[in-house]
Amino acid sequence: MTNPLTYYWTLITINAAGNRQVQSIPSAQAFFNQVFAKLIDVSNTNNKDIQLQLLNLYGDVSVDERMNAQRCLLCFISWEIEKVCLNLEKQFGTVGGFTSRDLLPYVLDDDRRLQPKSYYQCFSLKILQSFDAKQSSLSSWTSRKVKQHPALSKFLLECGIYLLSDWAILNDTQPKQLERILSQFHLLTVREIQQYKLLLSSYHKVYRAQRLQQRRGKKTSKCQPPTTEQLQQISDKSSFSTDNLMAQLQRLAKCLREYRIYIRGGSLATESIDNNYLGSTNHTDNPEENQTSEFLKLYRPQFLECLDNALATVTQTRVNKMQNKDVSKANKFITALQLFHCQGLSMTEIAKQIEMKAQFQVTRLLKLKEFRADVTHELLLLLKSRVLKLAHNYSSLEKLQALESQIAIALTEQVTNLIAEAKIEAAGSRTSSTRSRFASRLCKYLDSGNGEQ
Repeated sequence: MTNPLTYYWTLITINAAGNRQVQSIPSAQAFFNQVFAKLIDVSNTNNKDIQLQLLNLYGDVSVDERMNAQRCLLCFISWEIEKVCLNLEKQFGTVGGFTSRDLLPYVLDDDRRLQPKSYYQCFSLKILQSFDAKQSSLSSWTSRKVKQHPALSKFLLECGIYLLSDWAILNDTQPKQLERILSQFHLLTVREIQQYKLLLSSYHKVYRAQRLQQRRGKKTSKCQPPTTEQLQQISDKSSFSTDNLMAQLQRLAKCLREYRIYIRGGSLATESIDNNYLGSTNHTDNPEENQTSEFLKLYRPQFLECLDNALATVTQTRVNKMQNKDVSKANKFITALQLFHCQGLSMTEIAKQIEMKAQFQVTRLLKLKEFRADVTHELLLLLKSRVLKLAHNYSSLEKLQALESQIAIALTEQVTNLIAEAKIEAAGSRTSSTRSRFASRLCKYLDSGNGEQ
């Protein structure tokens, strides 16, 4: 069994081939042995006491001792990072189709230097510098920071994994959001939606209210499952009995989780979430639910394909019109579109790059409001045609005629939400990790070179 003390002078790294390797750092070992001579070969060591001592040395001594103390702590953090990745593999690897080997390169970038490069901070050092021993343990803080790592989170989303507890998801979901998600994404009935809105409202009045009260003046902690007493209070305020209340809350959270994965561009689970319809019986015994599930599986890719086609058509139409009058203006339009949506530059910054005098000229060039309106029109035309064709396979002619107006309304609402998201994004900051679906698909089109002339 490995002596846990060695974690303070051995570092886990990833080599050029992507393989994990453990490297010993002699200077860190010599320093650790000098400071903690009495702890060597002691099996029952207290990491908290060791880390507090190293943190004291890290914060208030000579440069040499500070660097060695930092190196010992960074070695320990590397082991904790690996532990988190191994746990993620154990929890979600089978479902998500990944291993810890896929995760480690995102979060293990320590180069072993005693004195880190001034212009770059490895992830372990960022963890250490943001750590507060009064608020958390170093192990817990490392776990939290690894799970919040943007690139790692994005990778997990692509695997269909969204790292947020059911209770946290329910806490920050608003009733209006819930109504839209359950009606447009899960196609629940009005009655079912009202039941779950009441459940969420009751959950907020009990669980979220009590959590907010507990957090005032205290450190932030992970949301824990509702207690028996809280479940009883939620039951009293809703139409759900305590017997299946926990299961209903988890079903609701699961649907919200799948929706968040979807809108963030992640992959849905191999087993469709619609197979676990809220309040439904076994999917294999219910032909109508089977049809709904199958319809949604076919519809979602159709939506993205129609969005891609609409963006391509509107962009190319606008470029063609400009080229007839001024080729350089058309080229500036494509460049400005890419700089704004894909690189997140402001109109003022774009004006400098495309040699325009002022930001209002870029605004006139892009005409984003008109651009989004044209995309909306084109997208709705494509979607209505595609969806009605799909619906032919699942509904009789009489039922299809009755559904046609409902389909039109639902599609309009979904496209409106898509464009509203893009509008909000355009008015604020834009980064690659927070792009709207509108911007992401537009950037994919522009990056492919289809927008170049």
